[in-house]
Amino acid sequence: MINLAGVVAPFTTPFKDDGAIDFTLIKGQVDWLIDNGVHGLAAGGSTGEGHVLDRSEYADLISATVEAVNGRVPVVAGIIANSTSEVAARGHLVKELDVVALQITPPHYLFRPNDDAMVNHFREIHADCNVPILIYNVVPWCYLSPDLLLRIMDEVPGVVGVKQSAGDMKLFADLMRRSKPNNLIFSAVDALLYPSYQLGAVGSIAAILTAAPGPSVALWDAVKAQDWDKARDLHERLMPVWDAVGVDNMPSLVKYAQSLQGVEAGLAKKPTSPASEEQKAQVRAALEGLDLI
Repeated sequence: MINLAGVVAPFTTPFKDDGAIDFTLIKGQVDWLIDNGVHGLAAGGSTGEGHVLDRSEYADLISATVEAVNGRVPVVAGIIANSTSEVAARGHLVKELDVVALQITPPHYLFRPNDDAMVNHFREIHADCNVPILIYNVVPWCYLSPDLLLRIMDEVPGVVGVKQSAGDMKLFADLMRRSKPNNLIFSAVDALLYPSYQLGAVGSIAAILTAAPGPSVALWDAVKAQDWDKARDLHERLMPVWDAVGVDNMPSLVKYAQSLQGVEAGLAKKPTSPASEEQKAQVRAALEGLDLI
């Protein structure tokens, strides 16, 4: 088991015009998220544009994030790569840092491993790195069924849980119903975190948490307190945030949402497109609905 639960915000990676990481902006964002009450941070995932980072950039980002956090909340290191060896190599780069888990995306190029190969993928990574693993179940053409997720967690003890993404609440409910008490199931069903918590999710790791951390923490707290009226109200006012940011250029939109709240988050890395004026208006309206600006 790892010490990770509640609202785990996926940190956005601040890039400059030339595509380099702007390390001067990391501490400001970290402090803002923690000041808003998040219970953990995840760096290098989808919202953090981990797919565009080379090994050196990746190691430097995780190191800078851990340094800025300074032990205040747990840190998860996301890894997005296609080969077992590359994932393991990146795991080695950060295993000596103070990270509680690796958030690993299954191979996501064209060719899907069969179930045995997928189990072995995670087994070999954990054997090599010896760091707890959360499976980031997000890739549509390589989506892992509840059966396979449960098998991996049974056969590879180092796989401690799953970040279950996509919008299919039936699959999420199946996974929650069949998982064991020691399986840590986090929700990344951004618009439906309220029912995810009610179904027993130990927490969430989702872009909406980084775009609107304060209300997201308030939603978690309301559900834990069984304040259903407050939870329902927050749920309904958070849904427009996901409508506004949950599109192809999501990192740009999450960063724009942060900027409206006074946080310098830099740019998204090319080829991700910047936020359009129409998109900016939608993000602004969603944040106004939460009294954040």
